[in-house]
Amino acid sequence: MKRILFSLMAVAGTIFTVQAQSDQFTGAMKEQLTRLSTDSTAYTPAGMQQLANTFERIAEAEKTQWLPYYYAAYCRVNEAFFTQDRNKTDEIADKAQLAIEKAQALKGQDSEISCILSMIASARIGVDPMTRGMKYGPMSAELLDAAQKQNPNNPRVFMLKGQNLLYTPEAFGGSKTKAKEMFDIALQKFAAFKPESELAPTWGEPYVKELIKQVQ
Repeated sequence: MKRILFSLMAVAGTIFTVQAQSDQFTGAMKEQLTRLSTDSTAYTPAGMQQLANTFERIAEAEKTQWLPYYYAAYCRVNEAFFTQDRNKTDEIADKAQLAIEKAQALKGQDSEISCILSMIASARIGVDPMTRGMKYGPMSAELLDAAQKQNPNNPRVFMLKGQNLLYTPEAFGGSKTKAKEMFDIALQKFAAFKPESELAPTWGEPYVKELIKQVQ
């Protein structure tokens, strides 16, 4: 009887510990995601770097969770876009690549991950658009096509497709008209979008609305 009671107590203790760890992870993630969605000062090279470092620490503490690596990559690629020193872009993009590959190893092929990979390719174009556009432009587009196949209802796919069309010169296939069409689809998708979990990606809708203002 004592053995049975001890076993039951051990199981209950394990469940309590796991639940406590899960709650701690969720709380830490929510805190950083709140910063991403509400703190305008986060959207600077230093702000993105700080957030990426925090997500990476969470990821190293929760090695079976793909989302901390995903958000670390998201912050790194934004840092790459925001930095004024083009000599640092590839180094930052490499860190984003490493993080998103870790996310992919845990999650598998996924639309959100393909979107980040596309963003990384686009960030590399900015180092030297004239020489890199021919390589990384098609790569970015192919990754978004893959993301759309993986989840046709992902609004971020259409947001990024529109962004690519908006910022690509017309001589190379860009179009403000087509960009607007993509942004309109993105807004429709955002209106109907239901994230997989409370920590799953939801970003992008306010940015689409800002891009539409640029087109108009």
